[in-house]
Amino acid sequence: MADDTEARTAAVPPPTASPEAAAPDGDAAYLERRTLRRGSAGWLLLTGLGVAYVVSGDFSGWNTGLAHGGFGGLALATLLMGAMYACLVFSLAELSAILPTAGGGYGFARRALGTWGGFLTGTAILIEYILAPAAIAIFIGDYVESLNLFGLTSGWPVYLACFAVFIGIHLWGVGEALRFSLVVTAIAVAALLVFAVGAFTEFDAGRLDDIAVDTSALGANSWLPFGLLGIWAAFPFGMWFFLGVEGVPLAAEEAKDPVRSMPRALAISMGILALLALITFLASTGARGADAVKDAGNPLVVALEGTPGLSWLKTFVNYAGLAGLVASFFSLIYAGSRQLFALSRAGYLPRFLSLTSKRKAPYLGLLIPGALGFALAAGTGDGPRMLNIAVFGATISYALMALSHIVLRRREPGLARPYRTPGGVATSTAAFVLALSALVATFLVDKDAAFIALAVYAVALAYFAFYSRHRLVASAPEEEFAALAAAEAELDRD
Repeated sequence: MADDTEARTAAVPPPTASPEAAAPDGDAAYLERRTLRRGSAGWLLLTGLGVAYVVSGDFSGWNTGLAHGGFGGLALATLLMGAMYACLVFSLAELSAILPTAGGGYGFARRALGTWGGFLTGTAILIEYILAPAAIAIFIGDYVESLNLFGLTSGWPVYLACFAVFIGIHLWGVGEALRFSLVVTAIAVAALLVFAVGAFTEFDAGRLDDIAVDTSALGANSWLPFGLLGIWAAFPFGMWFFLGVEGVPLAAEEAKDPVRSMPRALAISMGILALLALITFLASTGARGADAVKDAGNPLVVALEGTPGLSWLKTFVNYAGLAGLVASFFSLIYAGSRQLFALSRAGYLPRFLSLTSKRKAPYLGLLIPGALGFALAAGTGDGPRMLNIAVFGATISYALMALSHIVLRRREPGLARPYRTPGGVATSTAAFVLALSALVATFLVDKDAAFIALAVYAVALAYFAFYSRHRLVASAPEEEFAALAAAEAELDRD
């Protein structure tokens, strides 16, 4: 089959633009000004990136799911969302080995679902990766204030410092940025392990189900105090233990041997995150009780209250929580800039946003989203609302990326696949169904956030429908990949 595929590919004429595509003058010069530094990240840095995206979610946010589902509801929600991410990650590992470019989800959906599908997926990813750093900047400000660092309070000077310093490191170069991220992430992960060891010394299983039962809820009991619907309502918070890991393929264009390193990094990242989710969830709720931590802004610190012998650990966890937030903030800025870079390079967004510096960093793709994120953080101060909007965008992108895997498996079974998803279409179908369930669950938690995200989506779609779809760049890697598929299909018809 592989030999047949190679022969067919060799017989296909060079890709040409779709009717909607318009190549700019001087394709070579155009792409030369829009190149990233290749070979900057091996599997270890990619694994660190995958964990960095997510690690802040272990320190805060997930515990609010206890207020919606109780211990049993959040546990089942986390299990189901963990299964969704595992299925999605294995599907993305196959797709990223087929198309190792900076486009990530947009590139996969572009080939499988056309220009509209590519734009819908890319926009959903951008919503996630622009809103989430803005929210985390606010949380960093809260930590800085609670730790009384330099006498600062949470406010715009702290937010500005976050964006300025960490975008500056990204502008320095991707290799330097990912190494910085790996170090900070390692500190945060080590802190979570130390916390778990200390918290488990106070573990009492009787505290897990101490939330008052809502007797009016269907199926309510001590483990499901808010009934069966509470499991569904806890989906978005179960996601917080894994939210962002799907961004690893966005580094494919800057990776060493992405065909091999990308699947490996995705699998290892997912394994580490699953372990951290298990020990953080059990240690926190078992040490202090589900009711005590369900509304806490800093659940790990609250879990250690009332244990004088562990007062040193509370201080340690506070500082480590700040490190976790920095790691996620830093890596999410990276992911957002690469998705923006790919969409801009292909003409879906204004082309100037994909220009790169002498150090091969997409400087406008870093600075403009950074300015937008700072404005959102300083103007609203509502971190939870922005994270809920980010989750809404994420669930849409998950469904579309899983659907892309299904479509490509069905429509192009002979496509060369250096890595194949275990379980094939059954795996991506499970991810698709669970992603749609999580999307609906966002309306149960924060309807306003969901409708705000839909409004942003509508504006973006109008821009694409009336303007950018007529100005796509046929020579962009993701567009060439899709054009090749169209040429092969035309040969089949002939």
